[in-house]
Order: sequence, then structure tokens, then C-alpha cells
Amino acid sequence: MHLPAIAAALALFAALPVTAQTRTAPTASDYARAERVLAAHPVFDGHNDLPWRIRENRAHPGDVAAYDLRKRTPGMTDLPRMKAGHLGAQFWSVYIPGEPDDDNYAPNGRVSSTPGYARVQLEQIDIARRMIAMYPQLKWTLTAQAVRANMGHGSVGSLLGVEGGHAIENSLALLRTYYDLGVRYMTLTHNVTLDWADAALDSAKHGGLTPFGKEVVREMNRLGMLVDLAHVSPGTMSDALDVSEAPVIFSHSGARALVDHRRNVPDSILARLPKNGGVVMVPFVTSFVSARVKAHEDSLDAFASTARAKHPSSTHADSAAARAEIANWRQEHPAPAATISDVADHIEHVRQVAGVDHVGIGGDLDGITDNVVGLEDVSKYPALFAELAHRGWSDADLAKLADGNILRVLAEAERISARLKTQRGPSHATIDALDGLVPPTAAR
Repeated sequence: MHLPAIAAALALFAALPVTAQTRTAPTASDYARAERVLAAHPVFDGHNDLPWRIRENRAHPGDVAAYDLRKRTPGMTDLPRMKAGHLGAQFWSVYIPGEPDDDNYAPNGRVSSTPGYARVQLEQIDIARRMIAMYPQLKWTLTAQAVRANMGHGSVGSLLGVEGGHAIENSLALLRTYYDLGVRYMTLTHNVTLDWADAALDSAKHGGLTPFGKEVVREMNRLGMLVDLAHVSPGTMSDALDVSEAPVIFSHSGARALVDHRRNVPDSILARLPKNGGVVMVPFVTSFVSARVKAHEDSLDAFASTARAKHPSSTHADSAAARAEIANWRQEHPAPAATISDVADHIEHVRQVAGVDHVGIGGDLDGITDNVVGLEDVSKYPALFAELAHRGWSDADLAKLADGNILRVLAEAERISARLKTQRGPSHATIDALDGLVPPTAAR
């Protein structure tokens, strides 16, 4: 983007309305009602990256005991703040990077001295399971019934979510292994398009799902593993909705009609959710929920590209001159803040298009570096519910948002899995056979 285009983008950014400034603040009564609802219906959050934060802890990488959740942690999640926020259940993301050029987490076979996806994925599952086992306040709860039973005891029901189908390395046997280890959803892609599915933030190579990708969805349905479409392209979203017999989820995605970010969900997909029964779990990611933040980031990216082109470096790192220009731009153009009102707007948009039965919360806490003001950690959920109470949400609808919708989805996936297991056994399909890489008769 050239400088005139940057100026135009900045002008658009400056002209965007600040709806949060025109709304009245929630009252003490709104906060009291939020606390009352959440006491009875604790939040079941769709996405928290605490296991990766533990792995990347500089002082004690991967040391679960050293990252002590009994006291305030340097991140966004610990036991006291979970209690304050009325967190009742959590899908703990067992994220691993999926970029093929990441030297630390390369696929098997590319660099023999580095671990493959499956190895790192198993390490992350190990971290998450040791974390859950370490604290009585965290309970291993792998079914909707177990989560419901646990919520009455004041602890946090814990399930795992694999963030990216690169972790199965094109193997349905690995998918089944992860399910046996406690994984109850898989995001079909992360940020990179796979051999069998297009990602939202990468080029679309397949127009959605390949035949093998569709078989992945069918096998997830048979297992009772939720199909998560948070990171996938619209084409992959549409194909998954065509194939899936069970409700899908978007574990941490906003509404694209409000913020035109490729990670958000188009209205055309939201309109299909009532038939499917799925749920969009709205995140606390600033660039997903705030058009002002998104416009600022776009302008920064454009300026940075120009600066790097002017001052090329012989290494992967930016040149000193480019870094200086980018730092100066940041100082002259302070980043705007995303607000609780922005998040509430996305929740209300999903409700308007898909219905109140199809919206939930997926904060992406400990997976983000910038925070929505007022939603900085797991203690802050009541503030969001107070905002919605102030907007006229009923107690019953707040309860659906908190835990009712995702519990329904999980229970329905389990019911469909039980039926499908009477109809078919584990799939032995291969990507080579289904996607035509070798003749089916030659597949092993």
C-alpha cells in the first residue's frame, strides 16, 4: 500500500463511530443480576491458551508446577481469578504452531533434528493433563453430563481442544488417538491451508474441504469430537456444514459483518447455524471485535511494508532503519482501545442473525497480547454479562450464552456419535486414496 492509500485508511479509521462512548454504563443492579445468573450458570469458555503459555514460560519452560495457578500468574488465568469470574468449564487449547517454515516445530521428515507436529501435540496434551491433575479445582470432565455435574461443586470442568488439523498429519488414526487422550474439539485448520482444508488467513487451494477433509469431519462426528471452524475459510465453513451431522462450533470468532476480519464469520454462515444447531463463541481479540483496532492494524501493516521495502535487510529481521520508522509511526499513531461494548455488539449480532441459541463465549485469553478494556483476564466475565443485562437480555438468555448453548451442542454431538457408532466403524480412509494422490488400490 502506498502512502496515499495509508492516509485514506487512517482517515477511515478516524471516522469510525465510537459506539461505546454513546452508551450508558451498566448499573449496580445490572452487575448484581450478572453475578446471580453466573452463580447458577457459570461460564463455559471455548478457548484458553494457558497450556501454551506454560510451555513458553521463559523462567521454567513447560514446568507445570512452576507456573503456580494458586496465586496470581503473569498471564490472564489463575485459580483465584477463575473463581471471581465464575468460570465453570473450559476448553483448554492444546495449540501447536502449524507454519511449515517454523524451525522449532517442523513436520516429521522435513528437519530430522526437530519434532514433528504429532510429537509437539502430544507434549501439549501432556502439559494440559498434568496441569488439570495438579489442582483439585480443575476437574477432568469429558462429557456434557460430567460438566453439568461438576458445575454444582464450584470447580472448573476441563476438556481439551486441538487448534489445527495439521496435528493429525493426514492420519485418521492420530485423530482417534487425540480423542482417546481427552480432545473434544479440533479446529480444522489454524492459520495455514492444509493438504485437505483451506484456512482463513492463507490462500484457498481447495475451495473448502477436499474429499479427505470431508472424511475427517465424518470421523469426528462418529467419535463425538466437535468440529471447530474458528480458523477456516468460508468455503471450508460451508463444506463442513454440508457434511457434518452434528452441531459445529466456532471456538473463538466474531461477526464479519461488524469487523471485516478474515477470522470472523460471514452472515451467510451465521444464517445456516439454526439448521445445524452450532454455536459461535465470541472472543476477546481486539482486532476481531473492534473496527477501529482493525483499521489501525491495517494502516500499521501497510506502513511497515513500505518501510521494509525502503530499508531491506539481508536477514529475516527488519533493518534498524525500518524498525526505527515503524517505532516512530507507532508513537505518532497510538493504538485505539477495544471495549466491552464492542464484544457485546458481536454477541448481539450473532443473536440477531443466528438466534440466541447459537452464541457463546470463547475469550482466547492467554492466547492474545492486547486486551479488550474491561476483559483483561478470566475474572472479568461478569462485566460482559452486566453489559448485556443492561441492554435488556433476560436471565434465561444470559444463561444460554454462559453455558447452556455449548452444553447442548456437546450433548448433541455425543448423542449423534452414539448413533453413528452403531452404523459404522473407524474410518480407514487415506488422503492418498480419497484425494487422488495415488490410485485407491495402491493405498495402504
